[in-house]
Order: sequence, then structure tokens, then C-alpha cells
Amino acid sequence: MLALLGFLVVLGAVVGGFIWEGGHPLALNQPAEFLIIGGAAMGMLLIGTPLKTLKRMIHQVLSITKSGPQKSDYIELLVMMYEIFNIARRDGVIALEVHIEKPDESEILNKYKRFINDHFAVAFFCDTVRSITTGAVPGHELDEIMDLDLDSHHSEEETPTGILSKVGDALPGFGIVAAVLGVVITMGAIDGPPEVIGHKVGAALVGTFLGILASYGFVQPLTINIEQKTNEALGYYKCLKQGLLGFNRGYVPSFVAEFARRGISPEVRPTFKEVEDACREAKQKKG
Repeated sequence: MLALLGFLVVLGAVVGGFIWEGGHPLALNQPAEFLIIGGAAMGMLLIGTPLKTLKRMIHQVLSITKSGPQKSDYIELLVMMYEIFNIARRDGVIALEVHIEKPDESEILNKYKRFINDHFAVAFFCDTVRSITTGAVPGHELDEIMDLDLDSHHSEEETPTGILSKVGDALPGFGIVAAVLGVVITMGAIDGPPEVIGHKVGAALVGTFLGILASYGFVQPLTINIEQKTNEALGYYKCLKQGLLGFNRGYVPSFVAEFARRGISPEVRPTFKEVEDACREAKQKKG
């Protein structure tokens, strides 16, 4: 929601200042300039972006109003790990098989909505637990294996923002293209009345204005917003990684939760007592 407010502030400040100085807002309404700049930017996207990346980009853009992982999400994640690893401690690692083989049918995992709705988090958790319980990966290499998984996912998530940033960089250039085409049209009417020439020159300059405004006022800030959300999501996965490392080292479930909690960003990190109380509550409900 804050991002949408920011867009309105940018638009309001620029157009409001223009009107304040005596400008007519309809003078900025140049459909041909919008077509040239917007169409060229869209064409650039289609030429340089694979379909799967384009779909991911659209999803990320539509998600700008959503917040990243909050304190409550981290508490949920820590309690989930505490509960799952408690099962392994009490009943043996073989008891985890029913939860990691079909996580969508797991009664425990489905209690934690933020986690179960994150397909990468579920796959990352289940694959790593499977590797630990089967002994397929030596303990000292588990950290590296998880980093490879996280780096691959993060790189994939960053690809759309890199492309979007390039589009933002190109928009002022497309604005100049629109302006030059406007000047070409103006030169064809150079023997016309001054008011006609002035109107055409003004329309041409709007192209430059729109390209610069779209780049620095909208697309570049949008790219920054998406990058920040991608990094926030990575923090969530790193918390999951820390918990899995603790489980692999044989820590008791309560310390696994504490070990994972320490790696959370201070802005959203729950306190020791908050996690302890949440884990105790989950244990009592199960009891």
C-alpha cells in the first residue's frame, strides 16, 4: 500500500507543480507519446525476456502491495520447526517421513499457513530433512548444499528485477525518440501559424518528460521495492536453513528454534520469550 501511495505522491507533486505554475494538465495528455514510449518499452520486454521470467515479473509487480515476512511469520516458522523436530526426537526420524513425503497432507505443516503456502520453503525444508534423515549428504557438506539451493532460487528471483531496471534505464531514451519524432512532425509544419508550431513543439517535449518521469518516478523505485522484498524473502529461507543446521547437529528442538531465531533481522526478530511461549502453547495444544 505504501508503494501505491508513493506513486500517487510522485504524480501529484509533478502534475501539481506544473498546474501551480500555470500549466494546463491536458497539455500533458499526448496519446501518441504514450504509445511510442509504452509500446517501445513493452516491445523491449518481449524481445529480451523469456516467457517464464515475464510471468515471474508480473507476479512480483502485482505483489508490491504485500508485506514481506513479519515477526508473526517468523514465530510461526520457529514453532513449526520446534514441533516437527520434537517428533523426530520423541519418535525417531522415521516418524518424519509422513510429513516430508506429502507435506500438503501433513496435519502439522498445514497448521502453518505462511510456510505451507510458500512452495519453495516447503520443498527446501522437506528435501533437506530427507537428506539429513537418509544420511545422503555428509553433515559437514549440508551447509554448502543448502547455500547452493538458496543462491539458485535467489538468482532466479532477481532476474526479473534486473530486466525491469534495464527497461527503466531505457525509458528516457524512448522519450527522446518520441520527442525527435515530434520535432520531425513540427518541421513539416514550420510554415504554419506560431500557435500550431508551439503546440507541436510542446507535444514533442512531453515525450522527453514522460520518459524521464516513468523511469525515475515509477520503474526504478518499483525495481528497488521488488529487490527489497526478494531480500526479505531470502531472510525467511535463511532462518529455515539455520534451523535445519541445528537439527543436523543434534540440538534439542528448543535450542534449534533459538539457533534459528538469532539469525533473523532485528527489525522482525521475535524475543526469546515470545518464541518460548509460542512453542509452549503449541506443545500444550498437542497434549
